[in-house]
Amino acid sequence: MIFAELTEDNYADGLKFLVSRDPDLAEIFTRFGKPPLWLREPGFATLIQIILEQQVSLASAKAVYTRLQATISPITPQLFLQLDDVQIKQIGFSRQKTLYARTLAQSIIAGQLDLSSLSTMNDEEVRSILKKLKGIGDWTVDIYLMMALRRSDSLPKGDLGLILAIQKVKQLEHRPKPAEIELIAEIWRPWRAVATRLLWHYYLSERQSRMIQHGFKSQRQSP
Repeated sequence: MIFAELTEDNYADGLKFLVSRDPDLAEIFTRFGKPPLWLREPGFATLIQIILEQQVSLASAKAVYTRLQATISPITPQLFLQLDDVQIKQIGFSRQKTLYARTLAQSIIAGQLDLSSLSTMNDEEVRSILKKLKGIGDWTVDIYLMMALRRSDSLPKGDLGLILAIQKVKQLEHRPKPAEIELIAEIWRPWRAVATRLLWHYYLSERQSRMIQHGFKSQRQSP
């Protein structure tokens, strides 16, 4: 096998490895326990959801995705392309994300992209294929690798939640750049996707704690 796929069984192995290698991750695990595995079904609908999550809050993206689910079911390329400009704007897509989503749908229908074949490819092959599409960059690919294809060593080094968590946990004076995150994460190999989930767990738990302290009612958002 040219890549490792996360399962419920080896997820525990990854956590055990990370706790033994990195005291900061061990402290997160001690304080907050096992993070959710946070998986999504591979396919068109999940890629649309990730596109919606680009550079906006998870809550905002989820609201748009929920309206899309209420409008077409299932979320397929064919049904998505039947939505006209007025409908898709009412759902909440920006003009830019409308273009990205339609380009994705058209590529699948034209046979230029076979999402089912990605599961047999290594991470860099997946990255090369998906990044050919307008609107899909490294962050989108990394999240798809992590959550849909379940790759154990994917590292979304451009993810804001991960960046902020690393800054806090590692007591850095500045937000780490992607190259710095790569260096920090070297000891997490081959379980960087599991480390990411631990750090997301920390980030979300700390944020919820702060909101409760300030008297806000909050519903924790999952990645």
